[in-house]
Amino acid sequence: MVNKDLQVLKKIYDHINTVILYCSNCHSLDDFQADSMRVEACVFNLMQIGELAKIALSDDIKSQISTIPWKQLYGMRNRIVHGYSGVDMHIIWDTIHEDLPMLKQEIEKYL
Repeated sequence: MVNKDLQVLKKIYDHINTVILYCSNCHSLDDFQADSMRVEACVFNLMQIGELAKIALSDDIKSQISTIPWKQLYGMRNRIVHGYSGVDMHIIWDTIHEDLPMLKQEIEKYL
C-alpha cells in the first residue's frame, strides 16, 4: 500500500471515530436530532469520509479493498453536498449506527 493511501485511510478512520464519539450518548434518532450542532458536525464528517474516499484514495487501493462499498461512500457525500435540505436524517442515523462500525472494522484491517 502506498504511504499516501495509508494516510488517507487513517484520516477516514479518524472521521469515523469522531462521528462515533459525537453520537456515543445518542440512543435514538430523536436524541440525535435534538442537537443541531451534533447533526451538522456528524454530517460534515460523513461528507469528509466520502470526499476522501472519492478524491484522495487511489483506484488501486479501492480495487484491493473490495469489501468497502466505495460508491456508496461517494453517494452519501454527493447527497449531502448537493442537497443538504433533502438529506433524510433516518439515512444519516442508520449510516452512523449500522454502517460506520462495519466500515471502521474494515479499515482497521489495513491500518
